[in-house]
Amino acid sequence: MQNIKLDISRVYDFIGKEEIESLREETTLAQNTLYQGNGDGNDFLGWLQLPSAITDQQISEIEDAVSGLKEKTELLVVVGIGGSYLGARAVNDALANNFAHLKKDRKAPHMLFAGHNIGEDYMYEMLELLNDYNYSIVVISKSGTTTEPAIAFRILKDHLVEKVGKKEAGDRIIAVTDAGKGALRQLADEEGYWSFVIPDDVGGRFSVFTPVGLIPLAICGIDIRQLVKGAREMSQLCDPGMPFEENPAALYAATRNALYRSGKKIEILVNYHNKLHYVSEWWKQLYGESEGKEGKGIYPASVDNSTDLHSMGQYIQEGERILFETVLSVEQADNQLTVPKDEANLDQLNYLARKNIDHVNKMAELGTTLAHLDGGVPNIRISIPRLDAYYLGQLLYFFENACGVSGYMLGINPFNQPGVEAYKKNMFALLEKPGFEEETREIKSRL
Repeated sequence: MQNIKLDISRVYDFIGKEEIESLREETTLAQNTLYQGNGDGNDFLGWLQLPSAITDQQISEIEDAVSGLKEKTELLVVVGIGGSYLGARAVNDALANNFAHLKKDRKAPHMLFAGHNIGEDYMYEMLELLNDYNYSIVVISKSGTTTEPAIAFRILKDHLVEKVGKKEAGDRIIAVTDAGKGALRQLADEEGYWSFVIPDDVGGRFSVFTPVGLIPLAICGIDIRQLVKGAREMSQLCDPGMPFEENPAALYAATRNALYRSGKKIEILVNYHNKLHYVSEWWKQLYGESEGKEGKGIYPASVDNSTDLHSMGQYIQEGERILFETVLSVEQADNQLTVPKDEANLDQLNYLARKNIDHVNKMAELGTTLAHLDGGVPNIRISIPRLDAYYLGQLLYFFENACGVSGYMLGINPFNQPGVEAYKKNMFALLEKPGFEEETREIKSRL
């Protein structure tokens, strides 16, 4: 089978080959730090060899566990925030029919999400919808006490119990949580929920190939075997044993760090396929939470083209020259549709008659790339043969691996997120949570 391909040739007008080559030794050192597990955050490296460690038996256990749930579920509500939901959403949205939620002949449950915001209207309207459907819940939290998903799960659990009764509700809830401790583990044991374990050595943003991602995806009909297979193949290509010039993770890490050191502080992940929107959201968390520390890090942003060419395109073309682009390009569309010929030709589009819409899209991508290069924006291109579970597995693991290497090249711990706790402390103080009395007094003095 083919593999996704990394093309860095369009950065050479901005940083020469020699500048990237000069980072070979540093990149190799960062790779070795990652693989030998002797760097900061080395207790969270369980994701690194995970694709090769997942057995057919483990996948069969997941498939068996969710098979009964699939049959009686029209809507699946995934409760989680950050890495607890973004991986599943990225894969599901990339592979699901654009209008699956409106199709009467759904072949698999439609995935919904809760606990990723604190929107009262959102939750109220979701409950209104769930009144009319058979639904199940996958709740994902290591502790069970993270505020946003804990609120959502409390509300949804009560709604499901009222709707179908406590016993049936227990059969419709799967908990993905810690192996032996935490509020959700205790609740799952007491209520008899089917439960799966979040490995201690895998952080949330690296968890898509654990039950965090695999359980909801399997319920909603995604081929998790192919997803893992793609990740496994990519893990071999990213191994330190692969030469630098053939190792996609090493090349990507070296190139983006060379651009960063040349003054390019913002990386924009660009797609020309609407189904990749949440892949970009997942990528933004992965790199933003991993690298944005100690006053360092490339700021991760994203655009969905050609939609955003009519909003952000002007800034990218002519704004401050502190950014570069990484373009996700899907080579083959799943379906074919041509532009029809129109005798009146009032819209003057007959020059496109009988051409595939995807061809027009590809020319928009190429034309934009050339314009942005002329405008001073370096361009990295990642070509994806087609959107399926196998290639998504490759893409997500490639980004994970490169993130670890790139983080160590920055000289930071890529696997912690100390800054995330700052807002929580203030929020708890403002909500007058027990144990935060001193913080409450302090923060009220500032208001």
